[in-house]
Amino acid sequence: MGRTLSEKVWDDHVVVEGRDGEPDLLYIDLQLCHEVTSPQAFDGLRLAGRKVRRPDLTLATEDHNTPTLNILSPIEDPVSRLQVDTLRKNAAEFGIRIHSLGDKDQGVVHVVGPQLGITQPGMTIVCGDSHTSTHGAFGALAFGIGTSEVEHVLATQTLPQGKPKKMAVTVTGALPEGVTAKDLILTHISRIGTGGGAGYIAEYRGDTIENLSIEGRMTICNMSIEWGARAGMVAPDAKTFEYLKGRPHAPVGEEWDKAVAYWSTLKSDPDAVFDKEVVIDATTLTPFVTWGTNPGQGVGLGGTVPSPSDFTDPVERAAAERALTYMDLEPGTKMRDIKVNTVFLGSCTNGRLEDLRLAAEVLQGKRIADGVRMLVVPGSARVRLQAMAEGLDKVFTEFGAEWREAGCSMCLGMNPDTLSPGERSASTSNRNFEGRQGKGGRTHLVSPAVAAATAVTGTLSDPSDL
Repeated sequence: MGRTLSEKVWDDHVVVEGRDGEPDLLYIDLQLCHEVTSPQAFDGLRLAGRKVRRPDLTLATEDHNTPTLNILSPIEDPVSRLQVDTLRKNAAEFGIRIHSLGDKDQGVVHVVGPQLGITQPGMTIVCGDSHTSTHGAFGALAFGIGTSEVEHVLATQTLPQGKPKKMAVTVTGALPEGVTAKDLILTHISRIGTGGGAGYIAEYRGDTIENLSIEGRMTICNMSIEWGARAGMVAPDAKTFEYLKGRPHAPVGEEWDKAVAYWSTLKSDPDAVFDKEVVIDATTLTPFVTWGTNPGQGVGLGGTVPSPSDFTDPVERAAAERALTYMDLEPGTKMRDIKVNTVFLGSCTNGRLEDLRLAAEVLQGKRIADGVRMLVVPGSARVRLQAMAEGLDKVFTEFGAEWREAGCSMCLGMNPDTLSPGERSASTSNRNFEGRQGKGGRTHLVSPAVAAATAVTGTLSDPSDL
């Protein structure tokens, strides 16, 4: 019987096969660290008298707690400052490469890995961050882990894991004008539910996925965790190889040829069997936006806020009631009539150069709506530098947006970039939980195109509304 993409990568990394229901022991090719989930792991090593087994396979960067203004000044918040300083001390003590504020390779960990070419097909990649699934866009098996698991990988470069089931998400047809990868994954989450992928590794395939850019594939894999999947993967192809070639850590010469030959085998065999398959007709999709407090509570931008009575499941009905109360929305309200105070363009979901280019194209020559603030936060310092080389920063600042330094920023309320209670945002990030962007803040998840158009009009909009 043939094997799926995930099975091939998994099998290549089994150190010890689990017996009698025990998990397999997997070799880990790369561990990414940031300041939030690593301190306790390093403390555990210190208490046990252990070293990091493979510091050369560990990379740290500062992203979650970091400010996006005055980044070379001392961090004002004492907790954030302590976490960042602790990461720097741990990296120095254990011999780990770190990219700190002011470094050209600093940024959101899931943007930094791919842009350096450290993320490669066929690898196993872990990080104490749920959106590690982003790296699956390259054909890597990548997933988030807990703090105790971070310590285990630091100490042994291995990790016990039970083998997930396999799901194929097949997407076919051309995306309509104005519809992006973000709209595709938000639509999928709303249909399958936030728990629909629990216990599965999802493989995204079909001509729609093949026609997406690498950045678009990263967006989709990034949000795999939001519908419960353990990981998301896309088979590497010519686009993948083109993206990686020439990057700082990509193989060169004969090693490049060997790598491509291996990477080319990383696709599901024709007779491979999946435990479940979901099929999506991309031609039916529209710009999509969330109305509630989880990524599955969303509708097309042309739709209306649903009523709790629309849900037959009592749990979903109760969740809708709570969400509408928190979001201060009335059933039947047109999504395009919802006003926002803030627009956030950034995050590991949509903070890459392609996202900034798309938004800038929408904003060129226009002015920001009265009463709206817009934060534009590149996903990494390299993205920021390239955007400035292309003049995108001027487009944003002339429009009236704030051009910031790289970091997680308003994706989550762990740094100065937060919403105030009652403020409403259109955000290109990945989560809209209660308080995610600040206590009492209300978040609508959108694509970069919708975010940009919303900043022009002051209400949820897409470029066709302009």
